[in-house]
Amino acid sequence: MSRFLSPISINTKATIGILRIIIGVMMVYHGWEVFSIAQIKEYAQWDIFKNSSSPLIIPYIGKSAELISGLLLLLGLFTRVGAIILIGTMAFITFWVGNGIIWYGDQYPFMFLLFGVLFFFVGPGKWSLDHIVFKPKSKYTSYK
Repeated sequence: MSRFLSPISINTKATIGILRIIIGVMMVYHGWEVFSIAQIKEYAQWDIFKNSSSPLIIPYIGKSAELISGLLLLLGLFTRVGAIILIGTMAFITFWVGNGIIWYGDQYPFMFLLFGVLFFFVGPGKWSLDHIVFKPKSKYTSYK
């Protein structure tokens, strides 16, 4: 009970790894719409896009960014790059498409933005390809 109430972290790397994988799966799911021409055309009809010179381009770029960031986070490969893509995409959706509404309604993009910030600063956690590709150089660094 004392460990539960203490400020010492419990399985931080595993928790971050699980969250990264779940967020990665969710972003792949949302980004998969890039392969649905009908869905992209529906997004292109939104007022915010249809007045632009190329209304299909922004939804394609956004959905591609969601897919790429999702795959990178899911695999834990170049996690910080995936986090930057996620942050940029979700900031665009939150503050430009969603007019900065973060307290009700469409608050999910802002939540994904916050997770992107978390993964950027904390890293991939456990079970990532980053740990294989970028092995720790110090014997004091541990990814357990």
